[in-house]
Amino acid sequence: MSFTLALGLTAAAQSNSALAPEATATPAPDGTVLTSVSFPVERVITPTAADLNCAGFINPKLLPNADYVIGGLQTPSTTQFGNGDMIYLTGPGYQTGQQYMIVRELQDPNRYELYSGQHAQLKQLGQPYAELAVVKVIDTRNKSAVIGQVMSGCSPVVPGDIAVPYVEKQAIAFHPPIRFDRFVPATHKTSGRIVLAKDFDSELGNGGKVYMNIGANQGVKVGDYFRAVRNYEADLQNAVDSLSFKASISEDTQKKNASIEPKMFTKTGGPVIHVRDFPRRAVGEVVILETTATTSTGMIVFAMEDIHVGDGVELDDTTTTTASN
Repeated sequence: MSFTLALGLTAAAQSNSALAPEATATPAPDGTVLTSVSFPVERVITPTAADLNCAGFINPKLLPNADYVIGGLQTPSTTQFGNGDMIYLTGPGYQTGQQYMIVRELQDPNRYELYSGQHAQLKQLGQPYAELAVVKVIDTRNKSAVIGQVMSGCSPVVPGDIAVPYVEKQAIAFHPPIRFDRFVPATHKTSGRIVLAKDFDSELGNGGKVYMNIGANQGVKVGDYFRAVRNYEADLQNAVDSLSFKASISEDTQKKNASIEPKMFTKTGGPVIHVRDFPRRAVGEVVILETTATTSTGMIVFAMEDIHVGDGVELDDTTTTTASN
């Protein structure tokens, strides 16, 4: 019996040691021990041409809307148009061979705020637009309705969508694997906030497109990397995430149970825990795809957990703590 128990304990110890994060041999210059949990290796995904052309953006001013889609080859039987379809455009200035990006002025049918003050901040930043398709003008003989062909589609085009001159997007430089610091203190570099996401999503992972309240006026450039960060007070203020704070955090065997955020819940006589004392955590990496003077579009290229609309972003110096091959 004793021998069997000893074998079981030994096996359990080996299993637990295999799950424990393994520290690197050399600490960082500040003495921080790099582990696979606190400094995981970050391998980013590279944006494709579709990512660049279909991301959308927030523009500080309304775009001109004199050029727009009025229908297609099978109108009115067909109301949505995609790759290869011929569509009809109206408005001035079209020339054969020109390419246009079809965009759509957006409004969110769900008026629920994802964080306090979101709607006021969006109103101040400008108008959100979706990028739907690249269209090439192939026939201008009918001046009232020139003919275009959808060369590459992101989402279905419908009558009323706006045509603006197409500008080729700048390619994004690849970034090699590095160590991702999950608990980096605030660096006081360029920082902002995720104020909206493509398709009005609220939680996103790798490949998700987000819009931020920082742009060229703050020195943001295409290809810059930003670390998405969140503190625990953001969880406390979220209507859904805050429900977890109501659950018990103690064991029945504790003589004095700890209480978390006593402003919300009854004190128990034990330790009082405030989430404002917890370290800020980094939740992912965002690369900049496009900028305006005051806004930028980013793509999530590495995510440790869901990234939320309302999370902070901070310029990331990717030249430090590079991971070994």
